[in-house]
Amino acid sequence: MESRAYLLQALSPLHVGTGQSVGVIDLPLMRMRSTGIPIIPGSSLKGVLRDASASDTVRTDAVFGPRRAKNGPEGDEPSEYAGALVVGDARLLALPVRSFVGTFALVTSPLLLTLARRDWGGRQGGGEAPPPVPSLKKHRARVASLKSCVCLHEQAGGARVYLEDLDLEVDAEDDAVLGAWAEALQRALPGDERELLARRLVLVDDETMSFLWETAMQVDTRVSIDPDTGTAAKGQLWTEESLPAETLLMGVMAASASWSPKQAMAASAVLDAALGGQGTMLQLGGKATVGRGWCRLLSWTTGDAEARR
Repeated sequence: MESRAYLLQALSPLHVGTGQSVGVIDLPLMRMRSTGIPIIPGSSLKGVLRDASASDTVRTDAVFGPRRAKNGPEGDEPSEYAGALVVGDARLLALPVRSFVGTFALVTSPLLLTLARRDWGGRQGGGEAPPPVPSLKKHRARVASLKSCVCLHEQAGGARVYLEDLDLEVDAEDDAVLGAWAEALQRALPGDERELLARRLVLVDDETMSFLWETAMQVDTRVSIDPDTGTAAKGQLWTEESLPAETLLMGVMAASASWSPKQAMAASAVLDAALGGQGTMLQLGGKATVGRGWCRLLSWTTGDAEARR
């Protein structure tokens, strides 16, 4: 079995939720149970990828598994074979947060980078995985380069970053490890967008990051229109939470050789077919008709040999 890390970049607000909630927000995002980190389930991504590649039925069935003639258990056929692709959840990697200086920052934390490195995986996948990230003191921040970062506010006591209503002191030295992460992530992005990531990436402590992924999400209030009156329908006012545009998420895909008797494919070919061309455009989650959920699927296609488990 082979695996390959992938990057998911939100180009418009992205809502993949859990249904209704009794909390303040009616339609919250899906999050990991233990950590609260926002995720896009691998099952959602796999379904969208299958739909996007449905033109070649034999090849698509080899990658994702055969389509059922009937839904439910009665659709099981003894001659059916398994799909060759496994799609892992995409986990938050960097969150765009409003900044007093530089418009916005791409904020991440040691915990998010550690989990991403595990997915990446301390193995290979388009180049060697970046080094482990040291922990950070509470309410502190670090940047890859004090000289090039556009989100810093220089003052007599040292540089600071202002994220939403948070005022964080920035360490007075360049962070070489964060620089290595920025360089590695840049390789998956189109050439004209690489500078955007390197100059806006800010590392904050895990406690601050957990506060931001709870409070810095996009929350929209929406309403249904009564077709008879053309005005707001009674009782149809709700709020929904979305990942803001420019959010970066990371996950891993794995594949075995095809099990289909009609289409032989090596594991690397299965991954190539699933990931498509570099920068494949996808629509994920709800609210497609109002422009939500547009994402770009990216991967590391150059560098060292792919990971093998």
